[in-house]
Amino acid sequence: MKITRQKHAKKHLGFFRNHFGVREPYQILLDGTFCQAALRGRIQLREQLPRYLMGETQLCTTRCVLKELETLGKELYGAKLIAQKCQVRNCRHFKSAVSGSDCLLSMVEEGNPHHYFVATQDQNVSVKVKKSPGIPLMFIIQNTIVLDKPSPRTVAFVKAVESGQLVSVHEKESIKQLKEEQGLVRNPERRRRRRKKKVPSPNPLSCLKKKKKAPDVQSPASEKKRKRKRTRNRSTPKVPSEQQGVEA
Repeated sequence: MKITRQKHAKKHLGFFRNHFGVREPYQILLDGTFCQAALRGRIQLREQLPRYLMGETQLCTTRCVLKELETLGKELYGAKLIAQKCQVRNCRHFKSAVSGSDCLLSMVEEGNPHHYFVATQDQNVSVKVKKSPGIPLMFIIQNTIVLDKPSPRTVAFVKAVESGQLVSVHEKESIKQLKEEQGLVRNPERRRRRRKKKVPSPNPLSCLKKKKKAPDVQSPASEKKRKRKRTRNRSTPKVPSEQQGVEA
């Protein structure tokens, strides 16, 4: 029985890997109902999940799930301890927390870009997950972990992609990467990393006010010398005595 379960899991994993880009480590989002079912069935999730999926796994949850388990009280105290040992993923409900089911559904919106597995025992959540293509669903039946087969909506989506009617999220990402490598599309992250050109600041020495030149204070002795020089220059030239007799 265990071998057949692993064969089915391997088959389903190959489907999600080929068509939706699911890779190791498999990120599994747990809610309170799944943790409670694992506690009742005495399932060691950290040991049994990697064996069942035949690969590395990461157990994840959200703050909304933890807060919901805290409000439910002592009945789910064991489930809360299991959830607290998981990695906490950031959700968009920072200001006001929502129910664990709504939070998990919000984490896999827009094509499940982070490739989360949803692990829940809530039937309403399971139905909504199956309506969105590309989301692996896990649950516990008779104290055993089961990876559900791809939903009809997922299979129909894959067929539409293969026929060329649609483009999957995984193909969009690969096309975008190829365009960025060839330089056809600029990476917006690189634009942000570019530093702005600094405007050169003015020289602080040039901003200083020019000092006014103090007027030259001349001594009276120097003024007299200048006057004497001027009187000598302006005096008429002396006429020799011989020239004076001739003129007479």
